[in-house]
Amino acid sequence: MSLNNINSCFFINKKVKCFFKKYIVFTFLVFNNLINAQNSPSRHEIDAKRNGLDMTSTEVLPRSREFIRLDSTYYVGYLIEGIYKYERSSDYLGYQLAIKPLYKALILFENDYSLNLKNLFSSTDYFIKNNQLFSDFYSIVSTLQFCYNNIEMPDSSMALINKIEGYNFQRDFFSTGADKAWLYHRNRFYTSNKFSFLKNSISENEQMAFNYCYEQITKINKNKTLNDAWYGPYHSSGDLMYVYHNLAIIHNYNKNYDSTAYYQRLLMDAGRLSWNNYANDQQELGNFNIATENYSKQEYYGRNFQLSEPNYYLPTMLIYAGKTKQAIQNTQNKISESGSTPGFGWYNIALARAYLYDGQLDSAEVFLTKAANFKEIHIGTTLTQSQYEFTINLLRLQLINKKIALLKFTNRGWWFSFDLLDYVAFNFQKIMLEYVLVNQLSSNLERERLIYDLFCSESTVTFDESWFLIKEFSKKYFINKYDKYLNTDKREKINRYFELFKLKLIQENDDEKKANDLATQLVYKTLTGSNNSNPNEIADKEYEKLFIYRLLEACAQTSDNKENFTQKCYEAYPELLPFSGLTTKFELTITGTNDATIEKVKEDLLNCNIEVTKGINLPQANINFEQKGNTYLATVTVKNFNSDTETKSTLVFNNSNNIGAELALRLFGKGGATKI
Repeated sequence: MSLNNINSCFFINKKVKCFFKKYIVFTFLVFNNLINAQNSPSRHEIDAKRNGLDMTSTEVLPRSREFIRLDSTYYVGYLIEGIYKYERSSDYLGYQLAIKPLYKALILFENDYSLNLKNLFSSTDYFIKNNQLFSDFYSIVSTLQFCYNNIEMPDSSMALINKIEGYNFQRDFFSTGADKAWLYHRNRFYTSNKFSFLKNSISENEQMAFNYCYEQITKINKNKTLNDAWYGPYHSSGDLMYVYHNLAIIHNYNKNYDSTAYYQRLLMDAGRLSWNNYANDQQELGNFNIATENYSKQEYYGRNFQLSEPNYYLPTMLIYAGKTKQAIQNTQNKISESGSTPGFGWYNIALARAYLYDGQLDSAEVFLTKAANFKEIHIGTTLTQSQYEFTINLLRLQLINKKIALLKFTNRGWWFSFDLLDYVAFNFQKIMLEYVLVNQLSSNLERERLIYDLFCSESTVTFDESWFLIKEFSKKYFINKYDKYLNTDKREKINRYFELFKLKLIQENDDEKKANDLATQLVYKTLTGSNNSNPNEIADKEYEKLFIYRLLEACAQTSDNKENFTQKCYEAYPELLPFSGLTTKFELTITGTNDATIEKVKEDLLNCNIEVTKGINLPQANINFEQKGNTYLATVTVKNFNSDTETKSTLVFNNSNNIGAELALRLFGKGGATKI
């Protein structure tokens, strides 16, 4: 080696030594400042004042500001401010305001205490000593993640989970794998163009959700022996439950019903089953009685400001059972209780649907408009904004169809009156709305699962609403599709709905004879149960009245025995009959006051699509009028001969405008105001 090389090496070594001396001094100063900061009098004061602070009290926010003034580099003030704002958040702005201090708290916490987190499981003594720090970290991270999820920021949520995983905790209190699985499942219909962590198809995203759940189980089992020594032999059971909860949801979406039932049984045995999710799965299988029972159960929700799914889905079960008045009452109660908080829009959709099936079209329109004008955020649910908008539009389509049918019901000569103008206007609205729905449907990558494949637990529309959309498209395409479902779908109790759709599509295709043959066979198989060895093929007469009505309606529309089937429709679901185009017979008597106003009411009543006659199997109806000054009281009483049930309603009015039509609808059990 030459002298020049030796001198060069000496010079380099001298520079390296100098660098290391400076690095050591710098590190010492930083560490010393960190120790001093952690032990500063202001932080001790903050910790002392924080003890016993009631996080629900109004003094929390002023206290957090005081803590920030005392030491703006200490995370505690920002943590308290963030949690305070989160707990009171019910809209996008609220969660955005909570994110800022929470994120600041996270940055400051990691600046000072990341080393504590990395060494958290070095010993039980160290863990106990740093328990408050870990508890605060958990609060910061979990609350921040809730905020991200509540305002559709899954990329930020995924980055946060990755940060947590970087600490490689011995016990994963955060269930990071299951949380990742939820993000993939929740956003399965998007691609990496929308959120960078996603794959580029629903199937790929669902596979990632499965992978992360199973990775979480592997991680729990890998560390089980070590964690058993720390937390006892049963700690892993609780850790697994959250993963099982997600697996049950994901398997159900993928129609792995046996796997869904397996994980639900594990959750049920541990007392951790979500009754709402269980009800969702049962309604998908066609067990509407079990679904109704479980939607009705009280379930704990972590926050008041989030959608309670049972309060959206239970009214649908009641509509299937023909209990429209109960569906209305239940939903009205929930809206009064929750006010304009997240879920308000969904509850208004449910209320509009209940009014629609009760024949109260004006009220249905009012609440659909309320839902459309409400800025809903979808907290604690897989339901999305696109589903929200699609459901509103689909109900609007059904509403327009019913308005057209009502126009024809209340005026037999509608085509030769000013009602013809309304008819044209309604049909124009219908065409425009169908155009919107076609675009929404074509852009919906889940239309096969959520719309066509009836009763999906992730769907927000009923089978009946799906029909109102499907019937407007290619009949041949959907006849073949429902033939395929009949051959491949494992849900025995849902097959009758596929058969119903098939025969109604054939009917819409103007082959009434074939439709009637299929309808007759389906009545024989599902309603009479004659020589039927499979009980799953028989319709539940209490919980499937909507199915029964639609089947009988198809029979009445295609059969020579129209009158008999029409009367059976009245017994099954009378509120729907005025919108069917079928003429219903009543044995009607009109008693009480009779003057020019009442004569006009009677004229309008008899101009509706009803037939007044005599017969032993007909509904026995009476309308009694009483006059008190300028006011009239009409009492409508209807006794159904076959079921021996009686309904009564009253209506107070001052003039004859639209009263005849309203009283005609009351003969079919329509609810509504007692005074017009």
